[in-house]
Amino acid sequence: MANPVLNEKTFQRVAAQAQTSTETMTVEGAVNKTAFLLVILMATATWTWTRFTQTLDPATIQPQLWGGLIGGFLVAMATIFLPQYARFTAPLYAALEGLVIGGLSAILNARLNGIAFQAAGLTAGVLVVMLVAYRTGVIKVTDRFRMIVVGATGAIALLYLVSIALSFFGVTVPFINEGGTLGIIFSLVVVGIAAMNLALDFDFIDQGVQHGAPKLMEWYAAFGLLVTLVWLYLEILRLLSKLRRR
Repeated sequence: MANPVLNEKTFQRVAAQAQTSTETMTVEGAVNKTAFLLVILMATATWTWTRFTQTLDPATIQPQLWGGLIGGFLVAMATIFLPQYARFTAPLYAALEGLVIGGLSAILNARLNGIAFQAAGLTAGVLVVMLVAYRTGVIKVTDRFRMIVVGATGAIALLYLVSIALSFFGVTVPFINEGGTLGIIFSLVVVGIAAMNLALDFDFIDQGVQHGAPKLMEWYAAFGLLVTLVWLYLEILRLLSKLRRR
């Protein structure tokens, strides 16, 4: 659920493997590649959305959902450990995540009309707000800020992993999915932390440009930003579903 892919060690590892490259990373290049990944994600999301709405039967998109979940995880891990191949793996990751987002959004939207479009709009709004806050210096990515956000993100990831493990034994963590007051507060906190991760992503891109990172790092930065946006969208979708059920 978190975004563990953007850190300084990645710069050092990739730079060592791209010493022959003369082109360096730019903000414009990272933005363009992020937009390209989003187009891929939207294309596959639209496909699974359309497939579900034709039958309104979740079983018709089960293969796509599971394939996207498992495949997306494996491709994400490959990208993290082999960032020099991000130009190939990042588009594949976007396509696989699109299958998941399209399917889950369609299923929830059929139950709670309009929720997917609300979640998409809010995600875009949060992205713009965070970008403006970062560029204007309202939010400054200091070592302390980074430590707090990374720590909180890791704690949430651990909680989700424990919840998944407990579910195999029939035990549920109520506030993660239930729509009570505690559940809504939890989702608000998680959405806030996901939004703060966007600031870390923006800072990673800026640091890459300042340090003259290889051009191929634009793909990796775009991949990392997409990971955060997918997480943010899913958490907003979860929050809205809780609010609708009250």
